[in-house]
Amino acid sequence: MPDYSRFMSKRVEGLEASEIREILKLLERPNIISLAGGLPDPATFPVSEIAEIARRVIEERGASVLQYAPSRGVSDFIEAIRLFSERFGLGVRRDDAILATVGSQEALYLAAEVMLDPGDYVIVENPTYLTAVKVFKYRGVRFLPVPLDDNGMRTEVLEDQLRRLKSEGGRVKLAYLVPTFQNPTGVVMSNERRKHLLELAEEYDFLVLEDDPYGLIRFEEIDVKTLKALDRGGRVLYMSSFSKILSPGLRLGWIAGPEEVIAYLEKAKQHVNLHTSTLSQYIAAEAIRAGIVERNLPKLRELYKRKRDAMLEALEEYFPREARWTRPRGGFFVFVYLPQDIDTSMLLRDAVERGVAYVPGASFYVDGSGRNTMRLNYSYPSIEAIREGVRKLGELLRERLGG
Repeated sequence: MPDYSRFMSKRVEGLEASEIREILKLLERPNIISLAGGLPDPATFPVSEIAEIARRVIEERGASVLQYAPSRGVSDFIEAIRLFSERFGLGVRRDDAILATVGSQEALYLAAEVMLDPGDYVIVENPTYLTAVKVFKYRGVRFLPVPLDDNGMRTEVLEDQLRRLKSEGGRVKLAYLVPTFQNPTGVVMSNERRKHLLELAEEYDFLVLEDDPYGLIRFEEIDVKTLKALDRGGRVLYMSSFSKILSPGLRLGWIAGPEEVIAYLEKAKQHVNLHTSTLSQYIAAEAIRAGIVERNLPKLRELYKRKRDAMLEALEEYFPREARWTRPRGGFFVFVYLPQDIDTSMLLRDAVERGVAYVPGASFYVDGSGRNTMRLNYSYPSIEAIREGVRKLGELLRERLGG
C-alpha cells in the first residue's frame, strides 16, 4: 500500500480533529453518561410541524423546492431571516446582505477563508469556542486572547493589548466573539463592554464576527443588545443557526453583514458546495412565517432551565469545595474551574472508566492555559443522567483532591 501522506498538501498538516468528536467515539461504549457535546434535546424538535411543512412545500412548490438554488440562498429564506431579525431584535439592517449557510459552522469557515491570511491577528475570548480556534489555526493566524469575567470579555484588557500591538507595528483584522451565553462559559457580555468593543473596532480598524447560536435560549430576561444591533459603523458580521431552536438536522445557518463582505463569502461558498439545501431553506422560511419558533421557545427554555437547575444543584451537592463554576442564565453549558493541580485532560480517561464524559477545558484556550477546567453540557442528558454524571465526577475529583 502506498504512503498516502505523500499525496497530501502541506496545508493539511494544520488540520486538527475536534476534541468533542473524538470524545464522542468513547461514548460508543454502553452506559456512558455524556456531559460533553452540546446536542439539543430531541424533545424540543417540532417534529410534526416540520413534517407537515415539508409535505406542504413539496406539494405546493413542486420541483422548485427540490432544485438547485442560488448560492446566496432562496429569496423566501432571505426575507424570512429579515422578518426573524425584526421579531427578535437581532439588528440586521435592510441594507445588510444575508448568506444561507450549512449551519453557522460553514459561515465561520467561509469568513476565515476570505478574510484571514497567515500571520493576521484575531481577537478571541479566552476561553472561546474550540472549533473556531481550530478554523483560525488552520488559517495560520496569531491570536490576541482576552480574559473573561462574569460580564464577558474584559475590553479594558483588550484596549491595552491593542495599544501595545499598535506600538509594535501590528494590527488586528478580526475579533471573534460569542457574547451571549458564551461557549464554553455561558457568561453574557455587558452592554457597556459591547459598546466599548465597537469603539475599539472603529479606533483600531478591525471587523467583528458575532456568533450567536444561543441568544434566544434564555432562562431570564437579560438587558443586552446584539453587537449587530449596536453597530453604527458597519463593523459587525452576525452569524446564527437554527440547530438549537428548530433542528440541527436541517443543517441551516446564516450570516449577515455588509454587501461587499458577503459577496466574497458567496464566491467562496460556490467553491465548497454551490448552495445550502433548498428544501431546508423553504422549511425554515415557512416555520418562521408560521411562528413555530416563537411557539416552541417557551417549552424549550423551560426544559433547559430545569436541566440547568439540576446541574447547578448537583454541583453544589457533589463537587468538592475547592471547585467553582459559572451560573449561566441561558445557553447549554456550565464551565468548571478546579485547583491548578488537576489536569482535566488526564482525568478524562478515568472519568470515562467510571461512566461519564465531559470536554476538557484546555481545548477552549489559545494560550495553553485552562488545564484545570472542564465544560459540562446539560442540554442533552436527562435530569437523572445529569445528577448521576455530576455525582460520578464529584466522587472522582474528591478522591484526586484527597477529600
